[in-house]
Amino acid sequence: MDFAARLTHLRHDLHRHPELGLAETRTKAVVAALLRDLGIEVHEGAGVVGVLRAGTGNRAIGLRADMDALPITETATHDHVSTTPGVMHACGHDGHMTMLLGAAEELARAADFDGTVVFLFQPAEEHGLGARAMIDEGVLERFPIDEVYAIHNLPGAPLGHVSTRPGLICNSETLFQINITGQGGHASMPQAGVDAITVGAEMVTALQTVVARKLAPASGAVISVTEFLTDGQRNVLPGHATLKGDFRARAPQDRAEIQRFMEQIARGVAAAHGVRVAVTFDTQFVETMNAPEPVQAVCRAARAAGLEAEGNREPMSFSEDFAHFTAAVPGCFLLMGNGTEGAHAQPLHASDYDFNDALLPIGAAFWAALVRDRLPQRKD
Repeated sequence: MDFAARLTHLRHDLHRHPELGLAETRTKAVVAALLRDLGIEVHEGAGVVGVLRAGTGNRAIGLRADMDALPITETATHDHVSTTPGVMHACGHDGHMTMLLGAAEELARAADFDGTVVFLFQPAEEHGLGARAMIDEGVLERFPIDEVYAIHNLPGAPLGHVSTRPGLICNSETLFQINITGQGGHASMPQAGVDAITVGAEMVTALQTVVARKLAPASGAVISVTEFLTDGQRNVLPGHATLKGDFRARAPQDRAEIQRFMEQIARGVAAAHGVRVAVTFDTQFVETMNAPEPVQAVCRAARAAGLEAEGNREPMSFSEDFAHFTAAVPGCFLLMGNGTEGAHAQPLHASDYDFNDALLPIGAAFWAALVRDRLPQRKD
């Protein structure tokens, strides 16, 4: 079986056996075993760390791949569909792992670089817990690195097309919850109380004015109410309602302003209707920031691997907990095209999305080219 076929076989196995964040037991075992088979030093904790040294150089770079799947029921019909009910790799983390394992194989075999590569297989990216868990374990102290890199596939973009940018590349994400306490009652006599559903509906609409009227038009902020929960029944007006959702921002100062305006609006609407309100916020993903030199290195490595590269793309509105790594170490988060047709062009997190197997050797070759760019072999 040739290299590309072996990568495809591995990716399909990982796809058939998806695991949710911080429960990647089988996935971690597969990754660790493959690294050990390559003669790479392996350390297991919240994630899996592989350490590969060559030459005598003291520089080290980190390459990160995420491992977790999503709580989504797969609707695809290919021959490697998930065998775990209600769980699937709908974001391509199976492909990310496979590309990095492919690069580990090539680099271990050739050993044509000078320094240390630290392979970071990270759990729980989807809920913003995995990078922090590895950092809290001391991964950056135990395995010091000078730079850190991560790939995410991009459905709808041409196969293998690399795009990134210096500075902000991914938005932050802040979860919010608004609890409304009014006075429920009989549906035929709404005047006898203050039903929380009407107050909540007014808040949902009013919250959109933060982006439309409180921030600059090019801020890139997004506010989404994703859950509206009440204790109402068929003929019972609710006395309690809860709004849940998230907002995305491109700068810490915008994040603080959005939070201030949202709380101001919620309390203002509540006061107008004479109800009580409690507002909470939880920022789980901070903004992902790329350093200029690693961005340039990514573009050079992409071109060295025969790929097209764009070094000043628009920021992505989604969030990435890779931000915790780049907050500690200079690095670069990059997008790599997953293809423009069929399941490969379906949106991330869609139930019929699938990673493009043709990208596996491309991504592995890119990773190897990046290592050789950042840790060039010494010429004595």
